[in-house]
Amino acid sequence: MEVGMQVQGPFTSCRALFRERTRFKIRPFSSGSFPNGAATRLVSLAAWCNEFPSSSSGFSLKITSSGDFPKKRPRKLSNGRAKTPAPKGFVPKTPAATSIPKRQPTKKEVETMQDESKASKELSIDETSTVVENGSVGSIENIETTAEEENNRMSATSTPKRQPPINEVETMQDESKANKKLTIDETSTVAENGSVGSIESIESTAEEENNSMSAKSTPKRQPPKKKFKTMQDESKGSKELTIDETSTVAENGSVGSIESIEATAEEENYSMSATSTPKRQPPKKKFETMQDESKGSKELTIDETSTVAENGSVGSIESIEATAGEENYSMSATSTPKRQPPKKEFQTMQDESKASKELTIDETSPVVEKGSVGSTESIETTIKEENNIMSALSTPKGQPPKKEVETMQDGFKANKELTIDETSSVEENGSVGSIETAYEKENNITSDSAKEEAFLALKLESEENLRRQEVDKLADRSLSEGVKMFFYPQVVKPDQEVEVFLNKRLSTLVNQPEVLIMGAFNDWKWKSFTVRLSKTDLREDWWSCRIRVPKEAYKMDFVFFNGKDMYENNNKKDFYVLVEGGMDEFEFEDFLLEEKRRELERLAEEKAERDRQAEEERLIEAEKAAREADRAQAKAEVEKRRELLQKMTEKAVKSVENVWFMEPREFQGEGMVRLYYNKSSGPLAHSKDLWIHGGHNNWSDGLAIVQKLVDFERKDGEWWYANVVVPEGALVLDWVFADGPPQSAAMYDNNRSQDFHAILPNSIPEDLYWVEEEDNIYKKLQEDRRLREEALRVKAEKTQRMKAEMKERTLKKFLLSQKHIFYTEPVNVQAGSTVTIFYNPANTVLNGKSEVWFRGSFNRWTHRKGPLPPQKMLPAEDGSHVKTTVKVPLDAYMIDFVFSEKEDGGIFDNRDSMDYHIPVIGGIAKEPPLNIVHIAVEMAPIAKVGGLGDVLTSLSRAVQELNHNVDIILPKYDCLKLNHVQDLQYNRSYSWGGTEIKVWLGKVEGLSVYFLEPQNGMFWAGCIYGCRNDGERFGFFCHAALEFLHQSGSHPDIIHCHDWSSAPVAWLFKNHYVHYGLSKARIVFTIHNLEFGAQNISKAMAFSDKATTVSPTYAKEVAGNGAIAPHLYKFHGILNGIDPDIWDPYNDQFLPVHYTSENVVEGKRAAKEALQERLGLKKADFPLVGIITRLTQQKGIHLIKHAIWRTLERNGQVVLLGSAPDPRIQNDFVNLANQLHSTHGTRARLCLTYDEPLSHLIYAGADFILVPSIFEPCGLTQLTAMRYGSVPVVRKTGGLYDTVFDVDHDKERAQAQGIEPNGFSFEGADASGVDYALNRAISAWYDGRDWFNSLCKTVMEQDWSWNKPALDYMELYHSARK
Repeated sequence: MEVGMQVQGPFTSCRALFRERTRFKIRPFSSGSFPNGAATRLVSLAAWCNEFPSSSSGFSLKITSSGDFPKKRPRKLSNGRAKTPAPKGFVPKTPAATSIPKRQPTKKEVETMQDESKASKELSIDETSTVVENGSVGSIENIETTAEEENNRMSATSTPKRQPPINEVETMQDESKANKKLTIDETSTVAENGSVGSIESIESTAEEENNSMSAKSTPKRQPPKKKFKTMQDESKGSKELTIDETSTVAENGSVGSIESIEATAEEENYSMSATSTPKRQPPKKKFETMQDESKGSKELTIDETSTVAENGSVGSIESIEATAGEENYSMSATSTPKRQPPKKEFQTMQDESKASKELTIDETSPVVEKGSVGSTESIETTIKEENNIMSALSTPKGQPPKKEVETMQDGFKANKELTIDETSSVEENGSVGSIETAYEKENNITSDSAKEEAFLALKLESEENLRRQEVDKLADRSLSEGVKMFFYPQVVKPDQEVEVFLNKRLSTLVNQPEVLIMGAFNDWKWKSFTVRLSKTDLREDWWSCRIRVPKEAYKMDFVFFNGKDMYENNNKKDFYVLVEGGMDEFEFEDFLLEEKRRELERLAEEKAERDRQAEEERLIEAEKAAREADRAQAKAEVEKRRELLQKMTEKAVKSVENVWFMEPREFQGEGMVRLYYNKSSGPLAHSKDLWIHGGHNNWSDGLAIVQKLVDFERKDGEWWYANVVVPEGALVLDWVFADGPPQSAAMYDNNRSQDFHAILPNSIPEDLYWVEEEDNIYKKLQEDRRLREEALRVKAEKTQRMKAEMKERTLKKFLLSQKHIFYTEPVNVQAGSTVTIFYNPANTVLNGKSEVWFRGSFNRWTHRKGPLPPQKMLPAEDGSHVKTTVKVPLDAYMIDFVFSEKEDGGIFDNRDSMDYHIPVIGGIAKEPPLNIVHIAVEMAPIAKVGGLGDVLTSLSRAVQELNHNVDIILPKYDCLKLNHVQDLQYNRSYSWGGTEIKVWLGKVEGLSVYFLEPQNGMFWAGCIYGCRNDGERFGFFCHAALEFLHQSGSHPDIIHCHDWSSAPVAWLFKNHYVHYGLSKARIVFTIHNLEFGAQNISKAMAFSDKATTVSPTYAKEVAGNGAIAPHLYKFHGILNGIDPDIWDPYNDQFLPVHYTSENVVEGKRAAKEALQERLGLKKADFPLVGIITRLTQQKGIHLIKHAIWRTLERNGQVVLLGSAPDPRIQNDFVNLANQLHSTHGTRARLCLTYDEPLSHLIYAGADFILVPSIFEPCGLTQLTAMRYGSVPVVRKTGGLYDTVFDVDHDKERAQAQGIEPNGFSFEGADASGVDYALNRAISAWYDGRDWFNSLCKTVMEQDWSWNKPALDYMELYHSARK
């Protein structure tokens, strides 16, 4: 590969080009032709001149890649072309693995070059000449070629560019000193170190510099000291340096054309883009050289397009732009700061300034950073360059040292005249530049930082002085007024410091050696602190400390103390400082709520994680225990089988003569045998067909062999045979013969009830067989358990999901239950949201009022913000309602409100003193639990007689599920069903009424129950009711229960007593205990049945705080009773419910098939079949009427009898379950049962007792449940029936009317309650009434089975649990506590 390069004129500065580079040979040749012989390397300038005389127009260089040609291979040379540019894009080929550094010239070589410079008297450069980096002269084309060569070479090497030796630097210095006059024309430029060149050359130089740096990671070479000295000598010997229009002076002072500089710039750009080291800095000697040059210069004339570069050199606008481009490209790849001129450089610049007599700068010439001169455009380019550089740097720009600033200052002092035009500016260090430069260049980072620091120090000093003056004034004023404490600043703001001062001499701590401040913020609610005070230099005995005020503060509260037990607390009022501009008290409360919410969420997550881990550990332990149990069970089963089989083996035979035999005689195991049977030997002699029913190992796996026998012709009898596959693991074969398959066989031959057994010899050792058998049993037990647990888990999850869905529907129904009076949007109110409340006054006492006012609060009227201001309600869009909007706080769990006709009161609608309440969800505050104690004499299932026991248990569980505390106090009867009591243990004893009373504590249905057992034997009667002294017994119990609460230190919020039997609690409490430790409690009394104990009920009504009965309709029916009428203001009807866990067809253990509303038809069909089978009724598809009741006059026994006969007349089936406390009624029904069983035995069955499992089966298997009560306070039978999908047929009275809505007559009433019609009802108490309802029900069953099935599904999906009644009772409890 060959390239020719030409330079016009002498080449005194081109010594650096003629050196042997790594793997390259650079050889000279004459202009116009290439030497054909092998050229040797020139070692001196004289040798070159001898071979190529000065008459030659120039010289050419041939560059040969030794990687392409062998050393002795003849090279093909081409003719040189004088004064023509070198080929563009020249890339010398270098071996890819070459990493040898560029050769440095020897000392001898540098000295030779220096001598040649001194001998030169004049340096003439024509139009196409250029001076390259080391001062040599050549043509533009050659320099471009050199630039391309340098770029390509540097892109392939990772070694640093050669650094000029010290002699070269000294040479450059001498050349500068010898220069007498430097004339620069319009296109000339002075480069960074003072050299002169044209605009184009500077652009080329910039481009070269960028390309050069992009290909290397090492810094650009620095000229050595000797080179600068040589350049200095050359300058001294030169009398005049003339540069024409196209000439340029390169970086070190050499002169060249525009094109050559462009090539150099391109090389330098390419080189710098790949390096991460800073651009080279001129060494100390170079600055000294530049200083001498400045002293020797008599006049420096700069024309319109000239610029003075950063170090004082002169160049054109274009050249500076090129230099800027070079610098930007170079610095974009480096992370080190731009170099700062050393001390010697500033001294050189100072000397130059002193030697200069006049510096003339035209309109476009600015003086840049260090005093150099250049055009406006060049300075703008420099600014862009500097910005690009700083954007790539991650290290701060260096600040000029102190000596550097002083040097620059001295340099300008020596200047006699400095003329600056309109666009010039003098920078901070005294240099002159344009206005744009002064404003834009790097934002004056160095000077601005110093100025900012000085300003900041001054500001702080001023503020401290001002603070001291104000503190002195405050101290003097406080002292004069006798105030012992003050603070500064007087206006305290959040997120700032406040200094607190205490005059110890005026405080109670006057004699204490040290003083501390202890405090907190916002009424002692936020961020407490304790800080030690220090003595100040103020007059008097002032001590102080500084406290940081948090951004949440609106007040700072504090006291002073001595660190022990002596305080200065402002006469027990504490000290405080108000904080302005931050939160107010309510905003801070909201902030605390939000903090609490986040804390609760965190705690909930931690608890959930702990529960999860605990559950995992529990499951692991349970699995371990289950495996051990399975292994033990398998071992026991194997032992049992082994023992039985051993006994059987002793009796087993291989054949019985003339009865049976087996082939082959010796069975080897796991195969087929042929079993022969003599039909004539047993009871099957006359059977047409013979079958074998068999198993193995004493029928361990049940019936496993069923095979029909085939007739076998044999002369000695009627022999039949069957091919039998012997089960795996069989030791003994078990079988019987029959006349048919298992489901249709009528006659058997079972070997006189001993079955037939045949011995099968083992194919494996017996011990090994039993080991395998145990393992098989263990695996089967494990699999069975896994399937069973999985089924239970799935069922439990579904049960919980159904309960949650039903509870959610019920809550929504509860919220909408009074929609005819009020409702909200949205229905579910969220804490922190806004809710709109709609009110219809037409249905209340405010009907017709001109105005309606809303008055409300939160959390049962106990919210921290107190009641809301009265709000006038505005008309709603529908015209019938008025509305208002309420913002719900984050800590709300309930909205409470009433309505009034005026702002200041007047008539109120307060829901009969119950107020209106809406629950709030998602709040951070939860409703505080109430402590509720029930005192009663019945409780299901341990002491149940009637509905009271069911209500007590179910209501208590429902309220407890609402996160309230519930306890029950019950007599410890000797007839209790203690099998339903868990963890029963002795609790304590106490004395009252002259007897010792033992207290037992246990759990019943998850409820805590205290059993009182008086040692006088009052409850050892074997029954609950029925003693002659029942009144005395229960009165004693009530008094003993209150005494127990008193002596145990209990503080219930509500004491709930039930019916006449515990009614004495009401007046005993008010007369004896309300003032003795139980004053917090309120008495709630519930009437379950007004037919018993009217006197006790009347007295309890008078003393109770609230009273209830078990349904709204029953409350209306008894409102005129003398015991009730005087107290109607506190009397309420709350419907009972049923316990959905006890009465649950999906989990009922007494049902053959579990079902929900989704498969109600299939479930009820299976239950009917099981019921018919159990009671001996005909298994047929009849309408089945069930009756479950106590047989009393109240229950309408005459209607029950009539309904039984009417059902039979309609071709139905009837089942009755119940008993009569009255013997006469009981005997009457016994006679009826005998009659029905004899005449209608397949369709009627009367079970005159109480049978819990049978009641479940009747509820599920019946199509209808009849409840024809004459009066019914509530009734649970119809509710339970609907839970199981049975349709109720009831009389319209009490709770029956409130829960059953006739499918034909109560559609509107049901719609008002938000439910679907669900049964059949009648009004009269005679036979025609019950016939009317019963006939419609049975006809619906016959005529529209699909409709009837959908009705069963509807009633099953309705919620008649305690979900809603529990909410109603909680409203009542809170109302009692108001």
